[in-house]
Amino acid sequence: MCICVNCHYVNRCITYHAVEQQHQQPHLTDSPDFEPTEPSINVNIRPKEDYIEMEWDVVGCESFLEETGKWLKLRPGELVPT
Repeated sequence: MCICVNCHYVNRCITYHAVEQQHQQPHLTDSPDFEPTEPSINVNIRPKEDYIEMEWDVVGCESFLEETGKWLKLRPGELVPT
């Protein structure tokens, strides 16, 4: 799971914005202004019958500041991305 969902900076983060783009998900903001330090992204590639599924997850970041449930506070009632 992407650590961003519990990060204080999720709604301002340039890296999370890129992950949203890769997943074709609505952005938390249209103009992120926070450049994280040394984010690490895992990309899982799964071949399917007629397409390739790619999952992007931020798994480490020097700027990570835990705020449990931050993403959920911004999108109440929506399913947390996994």
